Amino acid sequence: MATTSQLHDLLRPDTTRQTVSAPLNKLRRNGLVDYTVLPQSNRTRAWYLTSQGARLARDFPALRGRPPYPITSATAAPLKTPHPLTVLRTHLAFVTDARRRGDEHGHLDWTLEVSHPLGDSEKIITDALMHHTLTGEDRRTKLRAFVEADRTTTSSERLAAELIEYARLWSHEPQQVERQRTRQPAVPGAAWLRRYPVLPRILSVLTTTTPHVMGNRIGDLQAMVAQHPFVGTLAQQVPLGAATLDDLEHQGPTGDVWTPLTSGDPKPWTQLRPAPERHSRTRRTARQYPHGLKTRHCPEHGQAVLVVPRAARFRSWAMRSSMAAINP
Repeated sequence: MATTSQLHDLLRPDTTRQTVSAPLNKLRRNGLVDYTVLPQSNRTRAWYLTSQGARLARDFPALRGRPPYPITSATAAPLKTPHPLTVLRTHLAFVTDARRRGDEHGHLDWTLEVSHPLGDSEKIITDALMHHTLTGEDRRTKLRAFVEADRTTTSSERLAAELIEYARLWSHEPQQVERQRTRQPAVPGAAWLRRYPVLPRILSVLTTTTPHVMGNRIGDLQAMVAQHPFVGTLAQQVPLGAATLDDLEHQGPTGDVWTPLTSGDPKPWTQLRPAPERHSRTRRTARQYPHGLKTRHCPEHGQAVLVVPRAARFRSWAMRSSMAAINP
């Protein structure tokens, strides 16, 4: 879902708005998209895919594997607009900043509602998965981030509890299923290793309330990192940060707008780093590691990377060691 202005800024910022609105009206006549008028917005239109449009779009090569988001009735459309439009505002802030800097980040580098299993038939659904490539004179650095948009529609406690779900994602290992009719063993490791070389950093974006309330909610996120053992260990491996949407739109995501959820002054999201190891924790031993699993520090991503030997075999270990064992 997106407004006409958002689609123009995202897809054709250097052309007239008619280059976007004319195709939208044609698609609407063909029954592939429709719109709802936002309240108190000077008749701003928010466009969305119809069921027919979603069935057609899922076969596009660039969109293959992405979940469809059809809205089945005009009555339901106004109820679903606020959160998607906020997430898209966040995306546009990153796109605008990338264009200014010459980085690589476009409309296909943002995937909505990405699901990851947590075991026991549970899953975590992140608002958006972002792919972003920093470009320099002689190198390109690929970064990924899970982006969560907070519109203060839930309690601050529930917002902070999302970090526990990400800590579970960090440690979750699927049950090893022996392969049939082959002698090659299944590769062990955390489930997220099947998708990413390193777990994406976690960025929380807050909006639709006063700066004082948003500051309190960021403080609650920091308290969760400091007090919860699983989340504290996650923070030693994955960069965590929070910012307000207003700051992203006015100063850009690469401005000093991201508050680290561990400690430190505001900084760009690209410079967020994991927390240093807590030396007060029990000293790690060989038994605390899964058999054959090690980590190494990756300077390019600023965090630990799991190194999994091909023939390693081990049982579930993360919950027994309270996730405190894996440190670079």
